[in-house]
Amino acid sequence: MTTVNGAPAATGTQLLVGGRIHSPTAPDATAMAITDGTVVWLGGDRVGRALHPGAEVVDLGGAWVAPAFVDAHVHATSAGLLLTGLDLTGCASPGALLEAVRSAEGPLVWGHGWDETRWPGDRPPTRAELDEAARGKAVYLSRIDVHSALASSALLDLAPAARGADGWSPDGPLTRAAHHHVRGAAKDAIPAPARRAAQRAFLAHAASRGVASVHECAGPDISGRDDLADLLAGADGPQVVGYWGGLEPIDLPVRGLAGDLFVDGALGSRTAALCSPYADAATTGALYLDAERIAEHLVACTRAGLQGGFHVIGDAAVAEVVEGFRRAAEVVGVPALAARRHRLEHVEMITAEQAALLGSWGAVASVQPLFDREWGGPSGMYAQRLGVERAAALNPFARLAAAGVVLALGSDAPVTPVDPWAAVRAAVRHRTDGSGLSPRAAFTAHTRGGWRAAGVDDGLTGTLQPGAPATYAVWDAGELEVTAPDSRVQRWSTDPRSGVPGLPSLDTAPTCLRTVLRGRTIYDKG
Repeated sequence: MTTVNGAPAATGTQLLVGGRIHSPTAPDATAMAITDGTVVWLGGDRVGRALHPGAEVVDLGGAWVAPAFVDAHVHATSAGLLLTGLDLTGCASPGALLEAVRSAEGPLVWGHGWDETRWPGDRPPTRAELDEAARGKAVYLSRIDVHSALASSALLDLAPAARGADGWSPDGPLTRAAHHHVRGAAKDAIPAPARRAAQRAFLAHAASRGVASVHECAGPDISGRDDLADLLAGADGPQVVGYWGGLEPIDLPVRGLAGDLFVDGALGSRTAALCSPYADAATTGALYLDAERIAEHLVACTRAGLQGGFHVIGDAAVAEVVEGFRRAAEVVGVPALAARRHRLEHVEMITAEQAALLGSWGAVASVQPLFDREWGGPSGMYAQRLGVERAAALNPFARLAAAGVVLALGSDAPVTPVDPWAAVRAAVRHRTDGSGLSPRAAFTAHTRGGWRAAGVDDGLTGTLQPGAPATYAVWDAGELEVTAPDSRVQRWSTDPRSGVPGLPSLDTAPTCLRTVLRGRTIYDKG
């Protein structure tokens, strides 16, 4: 029996009719047959009914059916706590944040999403101000990038090792090791049932956005073993592909020792490692792993048949990663190294030469287009931190794709929301000319690209064609468009036999009606 996350997949034959099916082999299909969780046929309604007389018939009512999305980088518990806890992403000032803390209930206040670069004065609250609002409660408030946090004195009492640790501040946000200590204390204070409820809330939300699989980027400083074990044990919702961001193996069924294994930090918290100092501070960030340790990890993972990988953002960190790959290739050989499809998360500052080398070594880039939407442009956070010229070179998706690097799109939730269509739109409408993707390339990177990033590269998974897993989403999408190679746009309704599957207009926001994972419905709007 086929299982999905431990649960049985759907059995029997189902015939979907009266829709528009996004398929590379049948671009004008209006019907699709599924047997035991696998696509077995695509074509027209009348032929489908004749070929499958005993099938369960589902009338799509003109809806659009396409491969379901894969979110290639999430933190399920933290993202769930944003749904069930204190959401600070809308706070427009330090005062608004403090008022939210005052109104929060319970002995532990877990909040996320503040961004001081959008506040008057560019200043977060002091610890004294936070303590006054907290009124004795333990408060943990992660910055939007989750690489620094505000912590109340009551929480610091639970994490005494944070005082004096690397990244300690007596009055401001905590970064680096100090942040890890307070985050660990806050995480340990969350009851297990609340943690599991947050995970379920997040997975249900992701499914409602047409997401059938998420890549959980766990790690000792992010979530912990028990958190990841609970998430992997879940039987409902999107398929969870687990990654552990540590150098040592873990006794859980993870896909690799990758994800948020930190080479550096984040630009917003000024912990991404740079070759030249930040434009707004006398620092070059933090480098946690050097080329020697990176190479050792890649060699060990390659020999063990695992994906390795790293969180890497700044140009100094990328340089260390490229050198680490070069050294690893000398030890295990390029074919063996490339076969493992080692991952890089974010990889925001990269040259054309570096991209070409990583492409030759089979690297996967897990990227987040909404980063560019939120912080790109000449007046965004990137420009504040780096200056306009350096900021314009960030997140060069087209450069990575042209170099043969496999692209997989994700959200890094809770850093940005799970909103696949917004991510596709941001990837296409990059704030820097020439750095964006075509609509088809962006959609592929957010569907098939996610499966390839997890090591599934059979040519079928992430598509809708005979033999492929029936993993799809049904959308109220309106009229479809076919984009030609020269970016001209043709309407699907006027050229249904163009040979190229259509996509929704980037100016629309399709509504997810149903999400299906290998024939099993994991979300139904109705």
